[in-house]
Amino acid sequence: MSIVTPESAGTEPDISVVVIVYNDDRRLPVAVRSVLDQSLRNVEVIVVDDCSTDGSYDTARALAAAHPRRVRAIRLPENSGGCGEPRNHGMAAARGRYVMFLDSDDTLERHACRNLLEAAERTGADLVSGRCVRVHTDSRHVKRIPWYPWLYRTTTTVESVADLPDLFVFDTLSTNKCYRRSFLVDHGLTFPRGIHYEDLLFSAEAYLAAARITLIPHTVYFWNVAEKTTAKSISNRRHEINNFTDRLEIHRRIDAVLDRRGLGELKLCKDIKFLKHDLVLYLRDLPFLDNDYRHRFAALARGYVQDFPQEAYDSLDAVHAICAYLLMREDWDHLMPAIDTLINRKKISAPLAERDGRIYWCDRHLDDPAAREVMDVTRLGYHGKPLERMFLRNLLTRYAVRGGTVLLAGAVVNPLHTVPADADLTAELELRARRRSLRSYRFPVRTVRHEGDALTWQAAVPLARAFRPVGVLDEVWDIRLHLTADGQRTTSRITAGSVDLENAPALPVRPRLTRLVADRLAPQVSAKGHLAFRLTQHSPAAQRGRALVDRNLHGPAARAAKRTYRGLRAVRRDLTSGTRKVQVYHRMLRLLPVRKGTVVFESHLGKQYSDSPRALYEELRRRQTPVTAIWSYAGARPTGFPADAELVRRWSWRYLRALAQAEFWIDNQGFPLKLAKRPETTYLQTWHGSALKKMGFDQPAHRVMSEHAQLAYQQALDRFDHFLVRGEHDVRTLARAYRIPEHKLLRLGYPRNDALVRAARNPRTPDPALRSLAERLGIHPDRRVLLYAPTFRSRPDGRARDFAFPFDIEAFAERFADQYTLLVRSHYLNRVTLPPSVTGRVIDVTGEPDITPLLLLSDALITDYSSVMFDYALLRRPMVFYAHDWEEYSRDTRGTYFDLPAEAPGPVAHTEDELFAALGDLRALSTRYEARLKEFVNRYGEYDRGDAAARIVDRFFAPTRQAP
Repeated sequence: MSIVTPESAGTEPDISVVVIVYNDDRRLPVAVRSVLDQSLRNVEVIVVDDCSTDGSYDTARALAAAHPRRVRAIRLPENSGGCGEPRNHGMAAARGRYVMFLDSDDTLERHACRNLLEAAERTGADLVSGRCVRVHTDSRHVKRIPWYPWLYRTTTTVESVADLPDLFVFDTLSTNKCYRRSFLVDHGLTFPRGIHYEDLLFSAEAYLAAARITLIPHTVYFWNVAEKTTAKSISNRRHEINNFTDRLEIHRRIDAVLDRRGLGELKLCKDIKFLKHDLVLYLRDLPFLDNDYRHRFAALARGYVQDFPQEAYDSLDAVHAICAYLLMREDWDHLMPAIDTLINRKKISAPLAERDGRIYWCDRHLDDPAAREVMDVTRLGYHGKPLERMFLRNLLTRYAVRGGTVLLAGAVVNPLHTVPADADLTAELELRARRRSLRSYRFPVRTVRHEGDALTWQAAVPLARAFRPVGVLDEVWDIRLHLTADGQRTTSRITAGSVDLENAPALPVRPRLTRLVADRLAPQVSAKGHLAFRLTQHSPAAQRGRALVDRNLHGPAARAAKRTYRGLRAVRRDLTSGTRKVQVYHRMLRLLPVRKGTVVFESHLGKQYSDSPRALYEELRRRQTPVTAIWSYAGARPTGFPADAELVRRWSWRYLRALAQAEFWIDNQGFPLKLAKRPETTYLQTWHGSALKKMGFDQPAHRVMSEHAQLAYQQALDRFDHFLVRGEHDVRTLARAYRIPEHKLLRLGYPRNDALVRAARNPRTPDPALRSLAERLGIHPDRRVLLYAPTFRSRPDGRARDFAFPFDIEAFAERFADQYTLLVRSHYLNRVTLPPSVTGRVIDVTGEPDITPLLLLSDALITDYSSVMFDYALLRRPMVFYAHDWEEYSRDTRGTYFDLPAEAPGPVAHTEDELFAALGDLRALSTRYEARLKEFVNRYGEYDRGDAAARIVDRFFAPTRQAP
């Protein structure tokens, strides 16, 4: 081993940074410079060359000579074949109190050493870790992606990594960390030799040995990634079977360490991550590899994961579990489509199979009960999607070049025969530059027909004649198939994998900037596994021309132009940013006048045309009140809104202007909190329901907010000029929780409930609109209607959990098939998937814009803790409460205002059997709970009298209205 030492040992460095290099003399100086330029000056660099065959060691010696007191160079006598051995030599030579590691193709953030050192000294941690950012150096805008950023949101110190399993499982890098050198020496921590993925084992052992670990919310390491390079990095050479063998060996060693320490929970977390992440990395490549590799890979994987506990498999989502099962069975025909969906999550890649009212990924292996459970994809809702909302797998089956024409053929999956055999089929191919601002080309598909479970197609695309790219800035072109069946259109990408594109001939092409910039169009596979094309240079003239263009594109003038362009883009982004919009909005308040008679309506943050805002709007329209009504909508396009209303997209400039100039704001949840309201505008807050769960400042999370955050929240609430309440319960709960003063309360009830009160007074009056709704939904006229309307459940991070039926919906449909039609309406934050087995007996009505007609249509309500209970009680119809998780729901961090089981105006079921028994006789329920229901209405809805909308319109919009 050769060593170049500095002229003088000098004082002990604070940190020794070990930089390893192999055949990377071009990038090594940049890496070393990122250490020498650290804001913490007392840092030494140890460059360890793994016996490079290029000039890396000469570069290292030159750096040491240029910085004799700060850089040392070491050369190993022979190549070690990995990153572990060079790092070990660097650790042995380190003199600093702390040690860090840096690869020659990466860099440190300028304050990395200072921030890590200060955290280590302040907390006494053996190991300090900071945020790593993956920098995609060959992406157009040098994309930056933080590495598991949720771990680094705040400074965190733990006494054991078992207290933070996600750190052990996910952040297995050694390079974004600073280690106390005495800690490394005392525990004999070194990297494994002669094996890849050495970081995983070293990090695991360091985590487990550390008496204290600190995480800091600062970026410390830039991990440079070049995905388009010809020479793949170690982590990208997954097509080599030894790569997978090394990964398994490292995992087995980690398992042994965890077993010795009795850390079963950590091992389970690691097993889950292996199935969800490590295994998936290799599955992505399987469609492009031969059968010999696939068989060897499956055997290795099976030998490792077959002993994983069932809990690890239970954590997988449907597609992950399907891939794992099919891999173990080596069912390549069904695994390849499953991998396509694993990579493209919205894609339907298999023809699917229906058995006994359930939907399965395929019709194989269903005699195995375990496989039947794994293959069940009913909950994914594929069967309920119309063709235009399906993203279908379109497998490339032929690629050939004949003259200047590309001959293409493919097969589009037809799940559950969604496209009938007699459908009128047409199709076209579209070639579009990946930079979407540029033009696209369309070509007809000559034949499309049914063939088994697929729709096959063939096309001859005259690219040499008809395709004329610019030649610069549009190098990559994606191709799509637009398929139309009986007027319904679906668009699919073309999945590669079964056709050899690597050896396919390139096509002559004539760019608009001549063949001196590109003269060939070659097929390639995108990161998602789809067919694409790239302009290339074949002739020496084209290669020289392209090199000249690249030099000009990267020259001083081009760099100046790019800076100007990026500056303009930054200005444009700034002008449309939320911060800028808020600033301009408040300027509008000062400069623009109020538009008398203008009312801005919004329901559930623009997601619906519904609720009390809708009832008020329709009362105004019924009276032909001369107002300008503007409705806010969220999303790409509005659905379900009235045709005669002006619509503005939420957070658009038109939306902001409408709010700035409106005479009235009317909504049921809250206009954007950061938008102030001018005094001349009247804000009528109708709210969206009485409360069981604690709200506003009654929530513990709100009480612990910073003083500044509480003040900002209070200022948003103070915008309300009037707040509707439907009972004194709302005064004691909502009004207090949101700190609404008495003079702002309107004890008028909810306009949305007027229809319910009127229906209760005149129960026998037929309603043609309800009859039409029942016919549209397909409700059998001889069955009574039950509405199941549960609320959502929250995750620990506050987001809504996915909806899942808490009772067996198929058992329900079977038991009550002759009695009831069940309407299911989940919270608007959820979505429902029904199995085909319940078709006609259970109907998903979550998409209905307004719940009020559904309440009127229903003979009884099943709910849990939803505020719909307070509204439905007005109808004096039976209610059943399915409180299967009441203990968990009532005792979480928010809590409830009252004990629902004690006050519920209907039976409270805790099990499926109790629920079904309660629904057995609705007439008996109605009689038994009549008095209690009346008491419930009097307590929680005494102001709902059926005239709320009329009284509000009289007060605020009558022609001779007085100032409210």
